[in-house]
Amino acid sequence: MRGRRLAAVVAAVVLVAGGAGAAAFWTLRTDPPAAIALELSGDIHTHDPALVVGEAEGDPWYVFSTGDIREGFGAPQIRRSTDGGHTWEMLGTVWDASTRPQWVYETVSGVQNFWAPEVVEHDGTYYLYYAASTFGSNTSVIGLTTNTTLDPDDPDYAWVDQGEVWRSTVGEDNYNAIDAGVLTDESGTPWMSFGSFWGGIQLVELQWPSGTPVDGAEPTTIASRIGSPNAIEAPYLVRHGDWYYLFVSRDSCCQGTDSTYNIAVGRSAQITGPYVGRDGAELTADGATPLLSSTGDMVGPGGQSYSRGYLAFHYYDAALGGDFQLAIREVAWDDEGWPVLTTAEEQEQLG
Repeated sequence: MRGRRLAAVVAAVVLVAGGAGAAAFWTLRTDPPAAIALELSGDIHTHDPALVVGEAEGDPWYVFSTGDIREGFGAPQIRRSTDGGHTWEMLGTVWDASTRPQWVYETVSGVQNFWAPEVVEHDGTYYLYYAASTFGSNTSVIGLTTNTTLDPDDPDYAWVDQGEVWRSTVGEDNYNAIDAGVLTDESGTPWMSFGSFWGGIQLVELQWPSGTPVDGAEPTTIASRIGSPNAIEAPYLVRHGDWYYLFVSRDSCCQGTDSTYNIAVGRSAQITGPYVGRDGAELTADGATPLLSSTGDMVGPGGQSYSRGYLAFHYYDAALGGDFQLAIREVAWDDEGWPVLTTAEEQEQLG
């Protein structure tokens, strides 16, 4: 069964003595839920992936990711799979040197590449949020560009920049405007989570069809670590069952095999929180429940996104000298409604 492994085994044979004889009964054991890791090939040199799974079987999948100054002037990169997320090809970048959003360079001095894109669809329009910043600074901006299709062969394919969504400024804001994650709640209202270090993960209300904040919007802190440097970032909101889940990445990214990045989660009955971990501790007090950390050659998993039951993330491959790679897993859910990202093999290794 896809996404679950069910194995009926004999757990025990118990002999119950009494009266005229003995009775035997069998206990059925079910293996714990486990994520399914897709086997990937092709161009998977991907950091901070934004996954878009095809709506119907046979539809292409897309991954948008952090840019490289050497390609497309640092624009978010685009990859596509036509075999259900297994084989990936590089399609190019969202813009090039001649079509890049010039306003960003005036807002964030020294920006070279664009980070951690997010792609969502609403009413036939694709909204791509991107971050512009420099390492160690919270003078940052989240921008937005839109398209009516993700297929570069479609004659209507064109990314149109919509300008600034949110910004943060050093010395003024105790948060960092990067790593956008957008989810529309059950009432149809879109929300954007964002943030990295500083004051933790923030949530702000958006509006359709602009995809930008409502008038007078103010960010609310929904997750934080305790103490400096507050190493939490890359928030991603998911609706599953009756709960909203907040996935986050914690600790140190971007250091190859020295990275300590890991993925954790909390949930809430309301999209605005409070979010709590499995033990009831609030995420604003470092209460997130760990989901996935370094195992074997997979070092520092994080920078995650979610689409139609699958979670994408990057990791640093020790077998490749710490080069970053794309990973995609079909998420499993346990009986209490919590996500499971470890595979059956990893669960055996962890005991």
